[in-house]
Amino acid sequence: MPNFYVYLISSLPMLNFEAKPPFPFEVFLSMCAEFIPQKDFESLKAISGGQTQTPNPGIIKKIQGFDTILRNELVRIRAAHKKIDPEKYLRPDGYTGQSIYHIALAAHRNPSPLEGERILDKERWNFLDELSIGHYFDLDFLIVYASKLLILERWERINRSDKASLLEGELSKN
Repeated sequence: MPNFYVYLISSLPMLNFEAKPPFPFEVFLSMCAEFIPQKDFESLKAISGGQTQTPNPGIIKKIQGFDTILRNELVRIRAAHKKIDPEKYLRPDGYTGQSIYHIALAAHRNPSPLEGERILDKERWNFLDELSIGHYFDLDFLIVYASKLLILERWERINRSDKASLLEGELSKN
């Protein structure tokens, strides 16, 4: 199958954090299936399933690595808050950074769990923006685009949910 990355990518709408997704992830996948090789398409499909074994591990490993680092910092902060040892909850990554620590701390300290999640997703979005630098018409661009689209879909589900009934359900459990 020929590679029509230029045509496909130039036809995609721009994504903005906190905007509604222009189309569902499944529609994006069906658009890509027509224009990219099967091997690359399998890499895109793997993103939504959270699979670690993909045909193109380069940029996907970076995305997963960043998410692991961010989650490990949250584990350390929450464990310190509860005065427990975080080591059994950490994933191996071999890296920790001050900027990541401050982001995780800001999310943890936010009185609203929803706003804390927004802080974390905004940082994931910024990381994806950094990864996309220099990638305009290739698979890496599509992987970043797909990852951003999944973030937007997540927030669309959150915004559409009936928060009052969810809160009522949680309060009735206690």
